[in-house]
Amino acid sequence: MPQDQISTPLTKDQAYALVDAVMDRDDLALTASAHENEDTGEWVFQATCDSPPDITAFEALAREILGGDVGFAIDPIDENADWVSRSLEGLKPVTAGGFYVYGSHETDALPRGLIPIRIDAAQAFGTGHHETTTGCLEAIERVLKRKKPMRPIDVGTGTGILAIAVAKRRKLPVIASDIDPLAVRITQENARSNGVGHMIVPVDAAGLDHTTIRGNAPYDLIIANILAGPLVELSPDIGRIADRGAAIILSGLLNTQAQRVIAAYNRQGMVLKDRIVRKDWTSLILEKA
Repeated sequence: MPQDQISTPLTKDQAYALVDAVMDRDDLALTASAHENEDTGEWVFQATCDSPPDITAFEALAREILGGDVGFAIDPIDENADWVSRSLEGLKPVTAGGFYVYGSHETDALPRGLIPIRIDAAQAFGTGHHETTTGCLEAIERVLKRKKPMRPIDVGTGTGILAIAVAKRRKLPVIASDIDPLAVRITQENARSNGVGHMIVPVDAAGLDHTTIRGNAPYDLIIANILAGPLVELSPDIGRIADRGAAIILSGLLNTQAQRVIAAYNRQGMVLKDRIVRKDWTSLILEKA
């Protein structure tokens, strides 16, 4: 099947925000990624699509997510090009919350004193490079310094990076759910490659509607790195599965959206304990009273 690649230069935050939005849909692209041009320092959003790509839909999504018009360039894909290697350009290892997140293309020795997490850098919807993910990793570290959760769950797990982080720190099972069956499969693969395959319980579920999720409630650590709208919609369900004193880590929201999310969770008996701000993005740590 012929394929095209579309691209546009953006800021790093914009590129990853658009990647997240595209990967949340199954009708726009086969895959999407963001990378930095090492020669110019410019960040670029790229997506691989069946031909022809729906440029009108991409432009509408960009206006919704980024708040302005974005023009996309279209290039037919050269079947002989090494697109995997190209997608890895500019994706350097990330250190956050005592974790060292790196791609399989890295050849440097792992640093001492940090917990390594290997996530294939081609999977841009959860590589650890976006501020929402690094904020969550830091939030996990803060929570685990004062709590020892026994029943954690990662909602909207993506590549499984956050569930893997908790499993490596706590050495116990973590439920990792996602609405996308592909994400669930990738999570399983990443868990195995990180030596915690036996600790990750993958669940293909829309929100929290699954017998495994309901059957293992209540949870004393709940992580959800998704978007502000779904976080607000899930607040009653998260309130129901949260144990008393549970830590709730929420991310995927812009700084301007934080108060709306906090208010929704306050109504469910959860109070703000801490927040982590990284550029335009906020990660929240709440606790069920």
